[in-house]
Amino acid sequence: MRGALQFLTILPVPAPPQPPGRAAWAFPLVGILLGLVLAPLWPWKLGPLAIVILLAILTGGLHEDGLADVCDAVRAYRSREKMLLILRDSRIGAHGAAALVCSLLFRWQALAGMQGNVWLRLPAALGLSRAFMVLLAAWAPAAGEGLGRAFGESLPRGAAVVALGQAGLLAALCGWPAGAAALAANLLLLAAMRRWFQERLGGVTGDCLGAMCQVSEAVTLGVLAWA
Repeated sequence: MRGALQFLTILPVPAPPQPPGRAAWAFPLVGILLGLVLAPLWPWKLGPLAIVILLAILTGGLHEDGLADVCDAVRAYRSREKMLLILRDSRIGAHGAAALVCSLLFRWQALAGMQGNVWLRLPAALGLSRAFMVLLAAWAPAAGEGLGRAFGESLPRGAAVVALGQAGLLAALCGWPAGAAALAANLLLLAAMRRWFQERLGGVTGDCLGAMCQVSEAVTLGVLAWA
């Protein structure tokens, strides 16, 4: 748990050195914790916006950075080598900036329109997105070198089963039919992104996993604003 907090947040949590995948089982728990910390802000007039902003601050913009890099790099007309090179570039381009703005606005409005018990649904949504990040790492090969490969190769056996079980439990917290819809939407998203990354990059990188978390979070919040 300490390793997951150290990896996914800016909280000064001491943890012994270990391969990043060893803490994957606790990733959804970090999402739940973030949701519980931020849920009290929701009733405020600008509470949903404050939640999105503080979430980016508490996570160090880790997943936002992944989404921006993927949107800057992955193009149909580029070679695999060129895309992997751009993914390693820390600079942000126009497509990445546009993706971040869209992600911020969509999640803000989805949170503003969230139905049901926010104390259950916000932690569930943040935990669900991190469970699907682990599922993508477990079910897709690694592309290139770096954090994505280190994470995928250090995942314990059964990590996908654990993450899928956690996702099911978190979806159940959202109630019926919202939870079932959120789980189904995320499974379709997982299949689509896995195929897209394999076709374009030959697998996933750390940025791909961050993008998966961001898009999953947006999809889940959108479903919970609808049902």
